[in-house]
Amino acid sequence: MVEVVVADDEAMVRAGVRAILARDPKIDVVAEACDGYQAVAAVRTHRPAVALLDIQMPGLDGISAASLIHRELPGTAVIMLTTFGEDEFIARALREGADGFLLKADDPKELLAGVHAVAAGGAYLSPRVAARVVAGLRDGRTAIPQQSLKLLTDRENEVLALLAHGLSNGEIAARLRLVEGTVKAHVSAVLAKLGVRNRVEAAIAAHTAGLTADDQKQR
Repeated sequence: MVEVVVADDEAMVRAGVRAILARDPKIDVVAEACDGYQAVAAVRTHRPAVALLDIQMPGLDGISAASLIHRELPGTAVIMLTTFGEDEFIARALREGADGFLLKADDPKELLAGVHAVAAGGAYLSPRVAARVVAGLRDGRTAIPQQSLKLLTDRENEVLALLAHGLSNGEIAARLRLVEGTVKAHVSAVLAKLGVRNRVEAAIAAHTAGLTADDQKQR
């Protein structure tokens, strides 16, 4: 069972998110919060696998709450819930340890996929968030470290493509028929060669370069 805390200052949004998550019998919403302070307190109490945080909340905003959760409770993955026009917050959220990004207007299946991906140790960018981040990078509006993908080996490129699709180390290992320790080493090498700090930044680098997991899924 994947336990989740949902934080948003709008009660109707929280109710909608809870209703979507309730469709999946493997997900349990253990608490709701209407601001960042309540969100952090709920995570401290319940130690959920995932915290879904609205970016802009009164008192303590979602990004600041994500930072506290990342430092104090690293066992809880954080997904930021964003709206159109909040692109400038994504780079800051990355620095503070966010594991995924979803638009509130995304298809409900993206929410379910994102929760399962980050709970399993992966990173998740909904397709529309990825498209907006890539557009921002190309326009020079979003400062995320990038280095040439030419530094990667063929295997590392395969790992990066699957990582960008939100797969965890275990899932990548199963897909590529490798042991999980080998995948972990490949992921570390990818992060180092790309000059990024975490799986989300690596996923953004993959999307920016047009590298996806579609070819891997067909194999």
